Amino acid sequence: MENITTIQLSKETKDKLASFGAKGESYEDILKRIYSLAVKEQLREFLMSSEGTISIEEARKELDKKWLRSK
Repeated sequence: MENITTIQLSKETKDKLASFGAKGESYEDILKRIYSLAVKEQLREFLMSSEGTISIEEARKELDKKWLRSK
């Protein structure tokens, strides 16, 4: 049997959580689905981030400089 725990939520938060569910869906199912979506969104944001990147044009210029020096 799985370990079961209890978390405390305000009524407002519980109602908001329930609004994400379909009829008959448990809070466990709702939370698992929301968690899965959040993980995918974090990955998407990470992959689409331009932080620490350069454009293709900049990369080509850098490569051209390196190749010219090595010839």
